[in-house]
Order: sequence, then C-alpha cells, then structure tokens
Amino acid sequence: MRGGKGAQRAAEVGRALNELRDDASVRVIVVTGKEGVFSIPPSSYGHHGNPGSDWDILTGVTRAVEALCTIDKPVIAKINGHWIGFGANLVLGCDFIVARDDAVIADHHMSVGELFIDGERRGSAEHCMVTGDGGAVFAPLKMPLAIAKEYLMLARPFTAKELAAMGVVNYAVAAAEVDAKTQELAERLLRRNAYALALTKRVLNKQAMANFKLIHDAALGYEFLNFYMQTPQAKAIGQGRGEGKL
Repeated sequence: MRGGKGAQRAAEVGRALNELRDDASVRVIVVTGKEGVFSIPPSSYGHHGNPGSDWDILTGVTRAVEALCTIDKPVIAKINGHWIGFGANLVLGCDFIVARDDAVIADHHMSVGELFIDGERRGSAEHCMVTGDGGAVFAPLKMPLAIAKEYLMLARPFTAKELAAMGVVNYAVAAAEVDAKTQELAERLLRRNAYALALTKRVLNKQAMANFKLIHDAALGYEFLNFYMQTPQAKAIGQGRGEGKL
C-alpha cells in the first residue's frame, strides 16, 4: 500500500482486517507493502481543519488500531521494504514480524526534517506532532521504554536488524529469504488448533487492548490539539510560546 492520505490507508487496513476476521476460510493474515514501501509520511498536515476529513482520520485510524488489538487470527507483518509513517506503527501491532534486514522502520511525527531514508528527507521541517496513529499504543509494548521514547520523540529510524537484536522483530533476513520465512511461519501457525491459537492470542493481547483503551484516544486527540496549536494564527497569538518555551 502506498500513497493516499493517512486516514484512507488506516481505514483500508481496519476494513480489511475486520473483513478477514469474519472470513472462515482465512486463518492467518499477512500484511505487506506494495513496491517495497508500506506507507510514506505526508509533507504537511494540510488535511486538518476540514470536519469531514478530520472525522475520517479519527475513525479510520481508531478502527485500524483497535482491529490490531482485538482480531483473534494471527497477523504477520512481511516487511519487504521500508515501513515509514502509519505503516511503521502498524507493524508494531502485528503478532509476528518477518523483515528484510536492511528495511527501515520509522515514525515521522516528531521528525522536524531530520528523518532521512536512503538519503531522502521524509516529512517536512515543520512536522512535529504527537503520534496518534498507534505508535503510542504499540511502541512501549514492543520496545524498551527508553528506545520507544527515541523512536517516537526523536523520530529515530531503526533497521529491522537493529530491532531484531532488541527482540522487536522476530526474523530479520536477507531480502531473498523474506517470502520463504513468512510462508514457513504461516504454515507452522496453520498446524495449530484454530481455537487454541485464537484464545491464546486473546489472552496475550489483553495488555495491548488495555493500552488501546488507556492511550489511543488521548494520543489521537492530542495530535489534533497539537496541530491547531501550531497553525500560523495560533503561533502569532502565542508570541513564541510553544516553540522555544512552554
């Protein structure tokens, strides 16, 4: 999946997961990217301020993050390229991660123009917002808190190989091995009793669901508030507060 607004990407993911949840012929779900990239960060927040678009963002992102917390079927992230922006946080919500070892995972929200992938800047210099699309829910569950803070507060990019060393990524392998490793993992899951697998995941995801209920609305709401506090009008009224000082 590539391009389109973040709300559209998130809504598509949430809709697809919920459709697959009810499809009895599907027992294991694999999420992957198109053309080596899952998603790319926007260059601005120009879509905010339109009630319809804002509603689509709120509901689309929420449904996607909630689906990752509640779906009983195993979800494997097959990372065949860089996962940046919404895709980066989506991958942290998956149950298993199989990645190309040099693939980069990065959240762009607090990047302020410092996020470079393959020598290309991702996100504008003005891009500095609360992470509202799942990162605040999943990163503290998957990463040590000190690393999660670097990942979110400094938009620090990590390769899959680095994340595998931390226990965040299950398998970081050569690009040519990603498909085979994902297939192997899926086949092993399919040999398990479907009910036992679903109920085990339901137990293990209790903490993720608790984090969703505790954090998600606040994170997404603060992202919107953060945007409105950084409009040109707000900055003029604030007379420098919120940029160099609180």
